[in-house]
Amino acid sequence: MNTSNDGITTSGIATSGEIIVYTDGGCSGNPGAGGWGIVIIADGIAKQLSGGEAMTTNNKMELSAAIAALSVIKNTPSFAGRHVTVNIDSQYVKSGITVWIHSWKKKGWVTADKKPVKNKELWLQLDELNSALDVTWNWVKGHAGIEYNEVCDQLCQAEIKKYK
Repeated sequence: MNTSNDGITTSGIATSGEIIVYTDGGCSGNPGAGGWGIVIIADGIAKQLSGGEAMTTNNKMELSAAIAALSVIKNTPSFAGRHVTVNIDSQYVKSGITVWIHSWKKKGWVTADKKPVKNKELWLQLDELNSALDVTWNWVKGHAGIEYNEVCDQLCQAEIKKYK
């Protein structure tokens, strides 16, 4: 996975306060060229990151965005112990990490239809990060004019163009 940084600095980040995250992922074709974008807001600083792949799926990119955001937070010492709110326009990821995953684990990673859970390796990564942090998941409507959700969509679309 290729990851780029828009150059926004994180110098001067304080050690208190909530961390707000926005994520988005998508594809041109499914499977096809894909991208994801995230915005992490802490202490008045908005950090933008993005990445993508040449051949992937929409769901993988939505998961990759959430994993990237929580990875940055987990690996930033000044963010330790802080509450994180993830604003995500993917019902798949929100429902998966807050509801479905409990059943998948109990049933040996099979769905209610007794089929293997798709993207299990990504769900395992997301579950590990989610369990290590204090995270609240909030669904937001995509393409509804929510500023940072729109920024994430723009980052995602720019990544898709790189891989087309």
